[in-house]
Amino acid sequence: MRHAGFRNMGPTISPFNAWLCLLGLESLSLRMKKHSDNAMAIAKFLEKHPKVESVSYPGLPSHRQHELAKRQMSAYSSMLSFNVKGGLDAARRVINDLKIAVLTTHLGSSQTVAIQPAATTHWQLGPEARAKGGIPDNMIRYSAGLEDAQDLIEDLDNALKSA
Repeated sequence: MRHAGFRNMGPTISPFNAWLCLLGLESLSLRMKKHSDNAMAIAKFLEKHPKVESVSYPGLPSHRQHELAKRQMSAYSSMLSFNVKGGLDAARRVINDLKIAVLTTHLGSSQTVAIQPAATTHWQLGPEARAKGGIPDNMIRYSAGLEDAQDLIEDLDNALKSA
């Protein structure tokens, strides 16, 4: 008996979708290098910013698992998080003042993505449960896209002025 997925969708993807996958795979290493390079530049900028309490990015020597990351990774990915001084409301102001980053709940694409978990995806947990889960109210999760790193840094710097 055939699987329902085969019956409804077929056992293979369409030629066009296969071509799109191949096209994406051909440039994957270049895109991932750009994502990672952008995230590193942003993490270094944020680590020195006076309105940022802390930055979590495995490429930074200050990250608690940096030595492990160095052994396991050739690059450190696009994903980082940072905590804004001033709590929930300050982080909300920063998120709302970002102009380049797309405010969404997914982990990223070629565009830069940002989210404040305490005010969105984890809001229903309440402050105590979020704190217990390591999700401070002032945290912003940021996935660096393929845009120019300096443009992203300037966007963050301008948004942080509202914190």
